[in-house]
Amino acid sequence: MELILALAIGVLGGSGVWLLMRPRTFQLIIGLSLLSYAVNLFIFSMGRFPIGAPPILEPGSSGDPATFADPLPQSLVLTAIVIGFATTALFLVVMLAARGLTGGDHVDGRPPR
Repeated sequence: MELILALAIGVLGGSGVWLLMRPRTFQLIIGLSLLSYAVNLFIFSMGRFPIGAPPILEPGSSGDPATFADPLPQSLVLTAIVIGFATTALFLVVMLAARGLTGGDHVDGRPPR
């Protein structure tokens, strides 16, 4: 499971960085989204995901805090998802406005020669 998670984080991060280097604004926005997903997965994985532990305590028993997942990374990821969605929407609106003004979607404002 850890290998799959590490590979997913690596693929998302690598793809995001590669798309950030592209000359078009849409690719830049998708790269930023992929990079934010990679960071969210990384932060979420730091909160431990206990396997085989019961999700709910049985009545009359006290639980061991070491077996529970940390709620702080989960709340940070949830906040990052909401903020990432809002900034992606803002980037798309700015991209459409810039495309309407310049006639192209290149990052520097002019097509390659």
